[in-house]
Amino acid sequence: MSLLDCFCTSRTQVESLRPEKQSETSTHQNLVDEPTLSLLPPSTRASEVICSTNVSHYELQVEIGRGFDNLTSVHLARHTPTGTLVTVKITNLENCTEERLKALQKAVILSHFFRHPNITTYWTVFTVGSWLWVISPFMAYGSASQLLRTYFPEGMSETLIRNILFGAVRGLNYLHQNGCIHRSIKASHILISGDGLVTLSGLSHLHSLVKHGQKHRAVYDFPQFSTSVQPWLSPELLRQDLHGYNVKSDIYSVGITACELASGQVPFQDMHRTQMLLQKLKGPPYSPLDISIFPQSESRMKNSRSGVDSGIGESVHVSSGTRTVNSDRLQTPPSKTFSPAFLSLVQLCLQQDPEKRPSASSLLSHVFFKQPYFEFL
Repeated sequence: MSLLDCFCTSRTQVESLRPEKQSETSTHQNLVDEPTLSLLPPSTRASEVICSTNVSHYELQVEIGRGFDNLTSVHLARHTPTGTLVTVKITNLENCTEERLKALQKAVILSHFFRHPNITTYWTVFTVGSWLWVISPFMAYGSASQLLRTYFPEGMSETLIRNILFGAVRGLNYLHQNGCIHRSIKASHILISGDGLVTLSGLSHLHSLVKHGQKHRAVYDFPQFSTSVQPWLSPELLRQDLHGYNVKSDIYSVGITACELASGQVPFQDMHRTQMLLQKLKGPPYSPLDISIFPQSESRMKNSRSGVDSGIGESVHVSSGTRTVNSDRLQTPPSKTFSPAFLSLVQLCLQQDPEKRPSASSLLSHVFFKQPYFEFL
C-alpha cells in the first residue's frame, strides 16, 4: 500500500519560554526547577541535528496548521543552508497565560533531554522578540490521527496498527523507565516519519514521579488543559480519589488508542465527563466492536470535515493538497473482525484495575506484536 502522496506535517505540542528571559538564543540552559532524571545525553551528530538559530536560515513554505488553542502556527519549511525540510512551530508568547507558558516550557526541557528514537525531538528552540520558534524533524506522514482522517476513516488494518502501536509503546516504555507518565497517549500524539519511524509527542502533559530525588508510587495531580484528552484518560485518573494513579494509566490510554486506530473513531468522544466516567467504571472491558462508546456517524462527519489533527488534540485546516474523505463512507458502519491477539491486547490494556494491566515493557512481548513485521510505506 502506497501512502507516498500523503500530505506531510509534524503535529506536536509546541513549547515556549518567557520572552523577557530569552532573546534569540537556544534553550541549552536550565529554565525551571525540574526534577533530575537519569537520561541519555543529547546527540551531537551534525547529520541528525539542525542547530541554526538564525531565522533567515528557514524558508517557510506553507502554513500547515494551527494548534495549542490557536496560539501556534505550524509551517513546513526548508533549512536553506542544508536544503533539509523541517517543521517550524511559531508561538506568540505574549498571548500565552502563565499556565500555558509553564506547560510549553516543560515540553522544551524534556524534549532536549530525552533521547530515544521513539520520542519526538526538537532540534532547535529560539526566540525572535516575543515569538518562539521551534525547529523539529519533518514527519512526512504526519500523525496517526491524520492518517485515519485522510486514508482510513473506517479504521486501519491490524498490520498497520501493529507497526504504529509497537513504536509508540517503545517510546512509552522509555518514559516509564525514567519515572514519567505521559498522560496524553492518543493517535494525534503518534507521529510517523518518511521512513516509517514512529515517535511520541505531546510532552507538555507529562508528569514525573521523581521529586526531590525520590520516586513516588502515585500521582494526584490532574493534567492541565485535559478537556481534549479526556476520552483517552484512565478511570483512576478521571476519578481523582485518594489512590491516585501511576504509569499504568498510560497503558489504559494505549487500549483506547488501539480502539481509535481500529475503528477510525474516538471512544467516548461525545459523552459528558460524568457519563464517560461511569461508563469506564462499569465492566466488563469493552472492545473495538462496542459501538456504544463511539460517537454517532453525524458527529464523525463533523470531525472529519474540520481538517487534520494538529497533533495536540485540535482540528486545524491545512493546504488543499490534502485529500478529503467521502462523507458517504462515514455514514456506513464498518463491518470488521479482529484477531484474538488484538482483542487480547485491548482487553488487557483496558482492565479497570491498574494492577491487572501489563507494564509497557511486558506489553512489548504481547503475542500481537510477535506477528511478522510488514513495512506499510
